Amino acid sequence: MPGKVIVITGASSGIGAALAELVAGQGATLVLVARRDAALLAVATRCGDAAYPIVADMTLRDDVRRVVRETLARFGRIDVWVNNVGRGITRYPSELTDDDVDEMMRINVKSALYGTQEILPHFKSRGEGHVVTISSILGRIPFAVHRSAYNGAKHFLNALIANFRAEVGQSHPGIHFSLISPGPVRTEFGRSALHGGPDSWQLPDAQSAAEVAAVIAGVIDSGRADVYTRPGYHARVVKYFDELGQDPETRR
Repeated sequence: MPGKVIVITGASSGIGAALAELVAGQGATLVLVARRDAALLAVATRCGDAAYPIVADMTLRDDVRRVVRETLARFGRIDVWVNNVGRGITRYPSELTDDDVDEMMRINVKSALYGTQEILPHFKSRGEGHVVTISSILGRIPFAVHRSAYNGAKHFLNALIANFRAEVGQSHPGIHFSLISPGPVRTEFGRSALHGGPDSWQLPDAQSAAEVAAVIAGVIDSGRADVYTRPGYHARVVKYFDELGQDPETRR
């Protein structure tokens, strides 16, 4: 971790802010990116001299390009790019509108697509780099039906990162792609979901943002490809798909 230049998007609160504070203490040099300037500056201040804030919207490709340019101009390189922009929704699939689906894809998928595409030329020029993308257990098991379009967006995101890994790995094996899948996390995610929704702080078995940040920091060090933030999540995913493959009469 010491000496790595890490760009963290969605860094003004929640998982992004917790990760920033953690890796700043481990000796990383940070570029923190978010839309909310006051909140972002507060996180950067807590991180100290290690952090450089950039106000930008990761759903706008021109803003993403500006973050890459400004970071390279200031630090000369980027070692790790963290895709951490996301938003939930509270709406059942039968109720979804075009705008609901477009918003979930714009925030949860396009932000990561733009970030990954725009950092790749730099990583390819160096022959190394690490893209870390924060997904969700709902991108594996869509059990929260009221999150419908969010679940779908995270499934799309998982496939996208897997395809990036397969494509880039053929020519640039030194570039790594990691996918992180948390469950419920005690952040503002629930309260800020499109159309409102349950408060994430009240959900059973919710992790703290600091716990999830510790897992992400471990992945930055290890380069592991696909990581769940709680023991038992992998087994839960396997069980879900095993049960889908059973005879319907058996599942009753």
